[in-house]
Amino acid sequence: MDGIKAVTQMNGESKQEKCDDAQSTSSSQIVYGGCRRKLRSLLPVNYKEEVVHLVKLAGPVFISQLMIFLISFVSTVFCGHLGKTELAGVALAIAVINVTGISIGSGLASACDTLISQTFGSNNLKRVGVILQRGILILLLACFPCWALLINTEPILLAVKQSPRVASLSQLYVKIFMPALPAAFMYQLQGKYLQNQGIIWPQVITGAAGNVLNALINYIFLHLLDLGVAGSAAANTISQYSLAVFLYVYIRWKGLHKATWDGWSVDCLQEWGAFIRLALPSMLMLCVEWWTYEIGGFLAGLISEAELGAQSVVYQLANIAYMFPLGFAVAASVRVGNALGAGNTEQAKLSAKVSLVGGLLVSCLVAISIGCTKDIIGYIFTKEEEIVLRVSQVMIMYGVFHLFDAIAGITGGIVRGAGKQLIGALCNIVGYYFVGFPIGVSLMFAVGMGIIGLWVGMFVCVFLQSIFFITLICKLDWKKATEEVGYIPSSTS
Repeated sequence: MDGIKAVTQMNGESKQEKCDDAQSTSSSQIVYGGCRRKLRSLLPVNYKEEVVHLVKLAGPVFISQLMIFLISFVSTVFCGHLGKTELAGVALAIAVINVTGISIGSGLASACDTLISQTFGSNNLKRVGVILQRGILILLLACFPCWALLINTEPILLAVKQSPRVASLSQLYVKIFMPALPAAFMYQLQGKYLQNQGIIWPQVITGAAGNVLNALINYIFLHLLDLGVAGSAAANTISQYSLAVFLYVYIRWKGLHKATWDGWSVDCLQEWGAFIRLALPSMLMLCVEWWTYEIGGFLAGLISEAELGAQSVVYQLANIAYMFPLGFAVAASVRVGNALGAGNTEQAKLSAKVSLVGGLLVSCLVAISIGCTKDIIGYIFTKEEEIVLRVSQVMIMYGVFHLFDAIAGITGGIVRGAGKQLIGALCNIVGYYFVGFPIGVSLMFAVGMGIIGLWVGMFVCVFLQSIFFITLICKLDWKKATEEVGYIPSSTS
């Protein structure tokens, strides 16, 4: 009997344990299910579909922007192996070209991020062609003041105490490149014309072809013909024209212009004010940031050639890393602009949220990759141990910098899509010229930190920028922004 009681007691305890386990499992499922529902409530309803649209835009944009960047990158790599002075000369030349040329064209063309994206979103397709014509005329006229500055490169560099040998090499490179400026501007404008219609792959295809040609010409001119810096500049010039011509031929061949191009119209000579009112803040928004980093290169040259070389390498690496969030920034600008043009306020807000989260996740992976390769990545550009060591020291902090730079860049794209370039331009001016740059220069010279100090200052800037832009987007009256788009098409006719 005692045995039977013992067995019965054990069975009862077993059943009680099973019951307790079942209750525990049931309660955990309830908690898990509640958490899952809470997470779903935080996510936008159609976020998966929006992720697909953004990735389809951001991926090709990243590749196409990388193709543009690689043209000058290849020049730097080839000339870096010629020697320290040649690397410094080409680095300064490319900086001058960017500051007084490419950045101007890119900035002016960025007006299309608002005008074309919103006009295309409103299905007013033929007006897109008129905006393009207006952009062509304005950008070609912009070449003249740029040339006036470029032709005086050597005196300007000597005035800011650069090495005479380096200044001479820079002037040689710039003079040979000058005829390529209209081609570079037209390539930028054609790219904006296609991007803001959601057409990206032509730039990838033509960019790849242009880069293959550029690498081949650089190899022939520098290694076979031994033309040195002049050969690299000539290769860059030929490549810029190749990019513009390849893309134009591709557009005509595939008929990508037919829906929006109705031939040249006298309308393109009217209402330039509407274009310029967006173009100038767009230019400032881009150029203020671009110029700050390029000026940092000039200042590094005042310390030593090694510091200048290291700053050039870090800046090139930063440009490559920035291509990832830039893809999301352009995609956000296009998607937000298209949605506002179509009068779809909720879609615009959805595009803004998803692009920011997606871009930040990708940037985290980039930051980790940079941190893991910081000690060896400098050898891609040069064998000079002093430069490679300095690059490694900057890369220690660059990973964190990149995350906030990505946030500022993507939110800046959202701001452009919403047509708020003036606010973005003012934020960049205050952030870079009144906060980041003064701090960076003080640390660079007064504290003796060199280019590390400059990048610390830039970190402070992008940190504050990211907070400002996120606050701006959260406080933005999206309904009012949608209503304002109604005025844009009428001012661009």
